[in-house]
Amino acid sequence: MRLPASLSSRLVLTAVSLVALAALLLGLATTVAMRAYLTDQLDREVAAALERASGASGEGRPGLPPITRGDRGGNGDRFGPIARQRVGTLTATIDSTDDQAEVLTDDDVRPLGSEALDRLGEVPVDRRGHTVELPGVGSYRVAAIGTPEGVVVTGLPTSSVDDLVGSLIWLEILLSLAVVAAAATAGSILVRRQLRPLREVAATAHEVSALPLSEGAIDLSPRVPERLTDELTEVGQVGAALNTLLSHVETSLTARHASEQQVRQFVADASHELRTPLATIKGYAELSRRTPDDAAALLAALAKVESEAGRMSSLVDDLLLLARLDAGRPLERSPVDLTRLLLETVSDARVLAPDHRWRLSLPEEAVEVVGDEARLHQVVTNLLGNARRHTPPGSTVTVGVTPGRDGGARLTVSDDGPGFDAALVGQAFERFTRGDSARTRDAHPGGAGLGLSLVRAIVSAHGGTVHLSSRPGETRFEITLPGETERLTGD
Repeated sequence: MRLPASLSSRLVLTAVSLVALAALLLGLATTVAMRAYLTDQLDREVAAALERASGASGEGRPGLPPITRGDRGGNGDRFGPIARQRVGTLTATIDSTDDQAEVLTDDDVRPLGSEALDRLGEVPVDRRGHTVELPGVGSYRVAAIGTPEGVVVTGLPTSSVDDLVGSLIWLEILLSLAVVAAAATAGSILVRRQLRPLREVAATAHEVSALPLSEGAIDLSPRVPERLTDELTEVGQVGAALNTLLSHVETSLTARHASEQQVRQFVADASHELRTPLATIKGYAELSRRTPDDAAALLAALAKVESEAGRMSSLVDDLLLLARLDAGRPLERSPVDLTRLLLETVSDARVLAPDHRWRLSLPEEAVEVVGDEARLHQVVTNLLGNARRHTPPGSTVTVGVTPGRDGGARLTVSDDGPGFDAALVGQAFERFTRGDSARTRDAHPGGAGLGLSLVRAIVSAHGGTVHLSSRPGETRFEITLPGETERLTGD
């Protein structure tokens, strides 16, 4: 038998089956108990009839006349002792000389045949009730007792018990059917009502499944109502889990869309950055071809081509480094003296920008970390170059380092320039991000907007963090590099 597919139908079927089973067991127990009770009552009546019959034989109560064979009493045919019993009583006397068995009817005494006498002769003489089937008269409950004149057997028909038990069984069947029908109706209503929240949860899932999740930015706003997210209930657990899943999917889709947009913007910006020097090189190459005899113009063109090629090479190197860092390429791990590194980079900055004031804040003892010295040198160089390009002459740039715990370090670069635009602080480390006209490549040639992106990527590859705070008069970059123990724990 194949079960219904729907959960509600299976729940109703299970409930109805349990009710039907309970009704069956209850009816069976009631029937058995009722039959036992009625049979016990019938046995008491049989015992009383046996007492009367045995007394008539000289073993029972005094005052009853003894059995006299052939004595027909007042009716001529009526057996004397059986006349004292109720209608339907069977009385039999079984001895070695003559067996006799009769049943008292409404108007006469009916003798039984030899086959019935044989059956009665098999009844145990223990004064206890036994059920026997007698040909021609039906089922009887009989008991036997021994007397000086033979064995006296007395019985009463079981038809009254059978009829009452049969009526009880039919009544139980009708009541059970009514109860099962009522349980099926009530169960269908209650189960559907209880599963209504689950259908609402399913409707939310179907609504989400119809959204075009593969297209651009998706508004994944459908949610299971809050009233259906109580985790104390099973449906609430499903609703809360679905909402959590939808939030996770929405976050993932948003991140994927942002990543795709970033990749598109990255490709567009990289193409733009490469197109400018390529156009310059192409232009000067054509100029050189048109003026092959002008040595000065040819040298100038070659110098410009060389400059733009170097710029292109630097840009490609930066892009390649970012790609390698994004791919998780391992960096070199060796002890790096940050104190010496800052001294070297600040000395180079003084040469490149003598009109700025450069200050160092170093501890008395050298600060060392484990990392890639070339990449950490690039981090500091990029930060100093950023400060040099985007602050006016006379600005003060302060560089410092302090030891951290477990061999780590905290490096800071701050200046007193005009600072970042508030809207750009959160995007400063994005690739190809440039500020206003004061921070554009037009005002300061050479900037492609990758310097701070490289700073964050390199610091992250070392397991560290970089933080920017900026306001007019103070811009501060703070880099935290973990010690070897912290880095291994974090990994």
